[in-house]
Amino acid sequence: MEQPPIAIQFKTLPSDPGVYQYFDKNDTVIYVGKAKNLKRRVTSYFTKVHDNAKTRILVKKIYRMEHIVVPTEVDALLLENNLIKKYRPRYNILLKDDKTYPWICIKKEPFPRVFSTRKVIRDGSEYFGPYPNVKTVYTLLELIRGLYPIRTCNYDLSEEKIQKQSYKVCLEYHIGNCLAPCESKVNEEEYNQNIAAIRDIIKGNFRRSLDQFKTQMGQYASNMEFERAQEIKEKLESLENYQAKSTVVNSKITNVDVFSIISDESYGYVNFFQVAFGSIIRSHTVEIKKKLEETDAEMLPLAIVDLRQRFNSQSKEIYLPFEVDLGPKIKVTVPILGDKKKLVDLSQRNAKFFRLERFKQIKIVDPERHIKRLMQQMKTDLRLQNEPIHIECFDNSNIQGTNPTAACVVFRNGKPFKKDYRHFKIKTVEGPDDFASMEEVVHRRYKRLSDEGQPLPQLIVIDGGKGQLSSAVKSLDRLGLRGQIAIIGIAKRLEEIYYPGDSIPMYLDKKSETLKIIQQLRNEAHRFGLTLHRNIRSKNALKSPLDGVEGIGPKTKEMLLKKFKSLKRIKGAPEKEIIQLLGEVKGVEIFQKLQKL
Repeated sequence: MEQPPIAIQFKTLPSDPGVYQYFDKNDTVIYVGKAKNLKRRVTSYFTKVHDNAKTRILVKKIYRMEHIVVPTEVDALLLENNLIKKYRPRYNILLKDDKTYPWICIKKEPFPRVFSTRKVIRDGSEYFGPYPNVKTVYTLLELIRGLYPIRTCNYDLSEEKIQKQSYKVCLEYHIGNCLAPCESKVNEEEYNQNIAAIRDIIKGNFRRSLDQFKTQMGQYASNMEFERAQEIKEKLESLENYQAKSTVVNSKITNVDVFSIISDESYGYVNFFQVAFGSIIRSHTVEIKKKLEETDAEMLPLAIVDLRQRFNSQSKEIYLPFEVDLGPKIKVTVPILGDKKKLVDLSQRNAKFFRLERFKQIKIVDPERHIKRLMQQMKTDLRLQNEPIHIECFDNSNIQGTNPTAACVVFRNGKPFKKDYRHFKIKTVEGPDDFASMEEVVHRRYKRLSDEGQPLPQLIVIDGGKGQLSSAVKSLDRLGLRGQIAIIGIAKRLEEIYYPGDSIPMYLDKKSETLKIIQQLRNEAHRFGLTLHRNIRSKNALKSPLDGVEGIGPKTKEMLLKKFKSLKRIKGAPEKEIIQLLGEVKGVEIFQKLQKL
């Protein structure tokens, strides 16, 4: 049968929960999605205008679709996760599988070994993990071997071979690291008790081992076996120290998973805590690349399913920052107060720190990606039409109206571009008029750029409030550049961001990168403007009325000041003294000119 048009395909869909798959003309899966109502969800792709360009491209490429109906939305979530892993569609977010993480294995064999491995073999052995940090595995194994003498050899310790005395004790026995089950120096029941205690330690339950060691220490002490009691005491301290290193949250909170998510324009970051017996025993954070501007509510369920499968979590309760439907078998708690809320907050902090670390790494490894992300962030935060790759910031400097100057600093890709910095001496304004000064320098700057055909900035930042911003806008209007360049003002007191024609300021998050860039621009403009202002002021401070008198050069000026000490005394000096100092002809000439000052 010939393939029906896609418009007919989605009209015939059921209104049940399920999973849908989009195929392109090459019959390749390009997107997998889940839905509580298949018909409503799929129809939304074809009946509304999408703001996201990637979604519009996806819809254009859809040639046919398939769907699978499932009993519940939770089943749809699980199936979606499996299909995404199987087909790896182009427009789906992908979570890295990380199959190379280490595990701790308790081997299924007589007198089991405990060791680390990166291969999971389904032979009945117990595997714990995976562990994101291999150092954690080594530390835990070192602790276990220090507490319990278990074998490290790979001998086949079947009862038959032990009876035949096929093996001899090795060095590990002589140094006290093994109980020598190969020569029946320890029975299997006693050995398995140690394995049970090791199993509890790996799971995060230290109570059995602590109680056991305390009982043994008391028995040895009462029997006057103080050396053995001391050995047990050292093991007890080692175990307590290791337990103390785990983040203890609340002894009543046990067998719980904690998830949180933060995101930016391109990536989401999901943190996972596994809590057992009152302590955090595992922490892991994953980075999720967005494909279609997915929301946190869309990304988090998929990440929860994937991480619980990856780390083999059987917890029946999950703490989350917001409500997510994961089915009747899993209890979802959104804590508001107390230790549970602190756990979720701690998880979010870990996600934020992971994000910051990634940014720092990207800055070093892939600076282009960092710049692109930063520009996109500024565009979103400041509600701009274009990314502000080229930004210019203006600031005025004067003291009570004297020596007025202005500065223009230039940032490209979020960094100072000092080559294009410019100083301005105010020419048309008299007195302390910041508004008129700002109008003058903005007009001069962009008239010149326009006349010379140089590229204009995407954003202008004015150091000041509504008054300075309005003055700058007047200049843009006169030049016919209004609408071609975005312009904002930043007021110093509360860091308000003002827009032309809007009396209500916008406030950015104090920790946002956008605000930090704007503050850096403002501070750099202030610093650069002050250098010229101070230089001019210093030169003016050194000027003297004598500098304007014809015939008085630097040497004559020095002689007069050395003799009479001040301008007042020079002007009041008798003609004889001036002639005596400078000579008759020059003295008479200079004396006459001094009288006119």
